[in-house]
Amino acid sequence: MRSNTLYSKLLIIFLASRPKFLTASAAPILVGTAIAYATTGHFNPILFILAMISIMALHSGANVANDYFDHTSKNDWVNQNTTPFSGGRRFIQQGILSPKATLLTSFLFLAFGSAVGIVIVLLTQSLFILVLGIAGLLGGFFYTASPVRFGYRGIGELVIMLQFGLLPVSGAYYLQTQTFDTIVFLPAVIVGILIFLVIFINEFPDAKADAAVNKKTLVVCFGIGISVWIYRLTISASYILAAAAILLYHQMFFAGLFYLFTLPLMVISIKFANKKDLATPGVYKANAMTVLLHATGCLALTLGFIVSAFRNSIL
Repeated sequence: MRSNTLYSKLLIIFLASRPKFLTASAAPILVGTAIAYATTGHFNPILFILAMISIMALHSGANVANDYFDHTSKNDWVNQNTTPFSGGRRFIQQGILSPKATLLTSFLFLAFGSAVGIVIVLLTQSLFILVLGIAGLLGGFFYTASPVRFGYRGIGELVIMLQFGLLPVSGAYYLQTQTFDTIVFLPAVIVGILIFLVIFINEFPDAKADAAVNKKTLVVCFGIGISVWIYRLTISASYILAAAAILLYHQMFFAGLFYLFTLPLMVISIKFANKKDLATPGVYKANAMTVLLHATGCLALTLGFIVSAFRNSIL
């Protein structure tokens, strides 16, 4: 009986982290590591695995912390348009976890992720990796935590773009190579754009609730009409960057090409991201397609760099 109770508690803690969305933190590590392998031939599996565990644990802690602080701001309580992609895990609202247990669960994940991060710093003796780890810890927790609350101040999307795009891709590359290279920039920006789009599209169903608690997301600030065009222009920009990367860096040929193969997903996403559907409760096709595009796009970049690495080893 005790073992079943322990299993149930551990399962609740695991599910509170929103595990199906942890691909958002795994993806940039995959891309950054693949770039390092393609351009330098370096691959340290231990550092790769530790980086994956650390960033996913920190992401889990941030997810649970967001549920707690969206509870204290009443954001999740007033939200009547939750979807499988937005509106929080709602364990507090459903009585599955108390607010105190939710906050403690967040601290548990953050502490574990930090501990693994310390191991990485000790192995690499890298101040840069230490700074990135601290930025990830603080950025994730204070996304909704007072007094900073990035997500409530109109800059949450930019923070997410950095936290789940530019910084971890660059960090994963540096972790493998101990160097910086300009080739990392364009794919890192593409990954950042993709996660920006995921966060952005998921703000549409939450817009009414966010406005009610003065949570200044871009959709709340600009309205649905303008936000639709921001979404369309931003998603298009990622493909322009991929095409430019092919022309600028020969190592980006396969990565850029594979990413361009996801164009049909972009077309479908833009089709679903229209003002009528995004303003209609219960309609979230655009959200699902954007999440799929993020996963597929990051995988395409990763596979492209791996193919480039094998090509280099043959030639």
